[in-house]
Amino acid sequence: MRNFRNYDIWKDSMLLAKNVCQCTKTFPRYSAIINQIQRSAISIPSNIAEGASRSSSTEFARYLEISMGSAFELETQIELSYYFQYLDEENYKKLISDIVSIEKRISTFIMQIRSK
Repeated sequence: MRNFRNYDIWKDSMLLAKNVCQCTKTFPRYSAIINQIQRSAISIPSNIAEGASRSSSTEFARYLEISMGSAFELETQIELSYYFQYLDEENYKKLISDIVSIEKRISTFIMQIRSK
């Protein structure tokens, strides 16, 4: 069994989830997107952790793919939030940059896991 707490990508995606949830506090109170954004942000580190518990590399890679899907979903929701003017440009750019970084790192990690 792998210890997910040792993975920098898990640590960084935890921080991303925290930052995303913090930003949603400024959204209009009844915005339908808040719950969806929080769920996808939280799903990224959650699936990394769940995948780490799996016995095979194939299963772990599958959970990383799910985590990647959540990252792409989150990226779209951040784009929408900026479009709806719920996010200012500074927060938008920072979050998008962090999300894209996580996506690239998950992709690399999947390739590493599959090559073992």
